[in-house]
Amino acid sequence: MKRKLLPLAGIFLLQFLCIYSSYGQGIGLVDIRQAGQVITVGGPEADLPAFTSQAIQTALDALKTRGGGTVRLNPGTYEITGPVRLSDNTSLIGSGEKTILRKCDGLRTSFIIDADWGMLKAVVKDASGFKTGMGIQLFDDEHNSGWDVTTAVITDIEDNTIYFDNRTVNDYIASLNGTVSNSFSLVEAVEAENVRIADLVIEGGKSSNDYINGCRGGGVYIHKSKNCIVENVRVNDFNGDSFSWQITENITLRRCEASNGGGLGFHPGTGSDRSVVEDCISHHNKGDGIFLCWRVQNGVFRNNIVYSNGDNGFSIGHKDTDNLFENNHVYENGLHGVLFRNENEQNSGHRNTFRNNLIENNGMRRESAGFWIGGETHDIIITDNIIRSSGKGNQPTAIFVGSKSSNVTSMGNKISGSKEIVYEK
Repeated sequence: MKRKLLPLAGIFLLQFLCIYSSYGQGIGLVDIRQAGQVITVGGPEADLPAFTSQAIQTALDALKTRGGGTVRLNPGTYEITGPVRLSDNTSLIGSGEKTILRKCDGLRTSFIIDADWGMLKAVVKDASGFKTGMGIQLFDDEHNSGWDVTTAVITDIEDNTIYFDNRTVNDYIASLNGTVSNSFSLVEAVEAENVRIADLVIEGGKSSNDYINGCRGGGVYIHKSKNCIVENVRVNDFNGDSFSWQITENITLRRCEASNGGGLGFHPGTGSDRSVVEDCISHHNKGDGIFLCWRVQNGVFRNNIVYSNGDNGFSIGHKDTDNLFENNHVYENGLHGVLFRNENEQNSGHRNTFRNNLIENNGMRRESAGFWIGGETHDIIITDNIIRSSGKGNQPTAIFVGSKSSNVTSMGNKISGSKEIVYEK
């Protein structure tokens, strides 16, 4: 009697079952043959009924084996205990404002043994509350910012030893308050291409979670990726940068909102080329509304509304060159409407153009300018903008040009309530 071979689709189905059963959840099965490269999550009619990050990740992983596809999230509130990671040619699409990804409450514990560089485990004081699949960050007092922080996902826990999937990038010392915290990005694309994230809300639970810096995480985080688009996504109350993308090419954010965050609103950086940010809103974030970090070049920032952020509306600095800013409304931010940070000539943000923007009533924290051009910045064009102060804030100068900056062209601007241009002596 001949043995019957399991069809290829059946093999994928078994893989799908095995992946999800590892989470210990009772779920329905997805028949890939009927899914048409689309898997639904959330609710009794969905392929995966659970409202969890594990369910979302299982759907994404199943599509990864097929080379891509779409995960559709039904209306509902999803408990997110670990980062939802997209791979190549994959979309994560919600149902608009009724699809909410809510960050779980924060946890932290300290090391009792140093976590040395390159390790995949940490021995901690108290592992209770942590669980497999949870996102974490590791740091100590000397390595607690920028790229010095390690982010990972827990793979196993044995007694007070936590195992994770990404090797530590520093020596973290127990006596320097070595810490494991469950702060993580809620949605991320790392080393991925052709990704789309759309039509959902992220609630970050800022008051109950530790801060995570934008180099290593964000409400939406994209790293070493290209050709990605984020549309109609709101990140609210996240304790870090709402949207962060680092070391990228061709990233587009459209009709997104960053609100009430503990860091920056939008954070393109670390060599991100050809970014597009348009029709977005950034407000009531602790830091800058839109912060161009290092080597943000050839980008377009258009039709955005940036207001009531704790620091600057736009911040531009280290090798952030050849960008276009047009039709933005920047108002009532804590410091400057637009800041060019203090950099030497080799590293300043040269050749940026501002056209048809409305910059008004900034300086809510202290005296500031509509445009503050510091460092050795040159070849800046400011044309056909409205720059005004109408009583709110403290923006007595429309354009301030530092003593080492040069070739700043101001023309066709409508300026009221403030000095037009001031050159530092």
